[in-house]
Amino acid sequence: MKSYKRVLAIAGSDSGGGAGIQADIKSISANGCFAASAITAVTVQNTIGVQAVHELPADIVSGQISAVLSDIGADAIKIGMLPSADVMKAVARTIRQFHPANIVLDPVMVATSGDRLMSIDAVQTLKQELMPMARVITPNIPEAEVLAGGSIREQNQLAEIAQRMAEEFHTSVLLKAGHLVGNVLTDVLYDNESRRCHFYESARIPTLNTHGTGCTLSSALAAQLAKGLALPDAVGRAEHYLHQAIKEGADYRIGHGHGPVHHFFDVYAV
Repeated sequence: MKSYKRVLAIAGSDSGGGAGIQADIKSISANGCFAASAITAVTVQNTIGVQAVHELPADIVSGQISAVLSDIGADAIKIGMLPSADVMKAVARTIRQFHPANIVLDPVMVATSGDRLMSIDAVQTLKQELMPMARVITPNIPEAEVLAGGSIREQNQLAEIAQRMAEEFHTSVLLKAGHLVGNVLTDVLYDNESRRCHFYESARIPTLNTHGTGCTLSSALAAQLAKGLALPDAVGRAEHYLHQAIKEGADYRIGHGHGPVHHFFDVYAV
């Protein structure tokens, strides 16, 4: 009997469809896995920005996770937007009951529009409760500055900071370079399992359509881990997928702000 590789996405809902749970489901599906979901918050959001956030009760969030894992199961879990310390604790407590092997944690703190999506008091809970459970975390530059402290301005800082974060939080770290200046981006993975750095270079694509790139990359990574790839190879495949999704969606126009990437560029021609 055939079986799917299963990925549970735990994240907020984006009414604009470009980020959050909507991007997770598209990315997981495009990377060949079955996507289940647990929604942590509902955002009033479009390509311009986030107008409001409604946090779901912690017991509803944990109930969704339990319902999926007790019946469907998961070969990997992607965790995105967690709006409060209470929700974080509920997510951590529930996940521990099922001992999942591949947790990808995207520490979503700020949207592409600049809107803050995580309360300040929740950051410490994230560090203590969830980061040590993750196989890999995927911060961008602003998130890494919050988590590690200090400013990050140069590419040559990334390897040392990724290693320092990995050692502090006991997890592998994929530090994304998209906020740095330059025509070439080099994301850095410090693999805490092998104690080695890996570098993933790509050309910057001039486009406004970058909404949901972090969600898309972390979900693609979870899907590749669910399929059994080693961490550096899974990151490589996920990075390639995201780059192509940005490239193929660069010339589209949706909304008046930051549009989405083209998640299904390889599935159909438009």
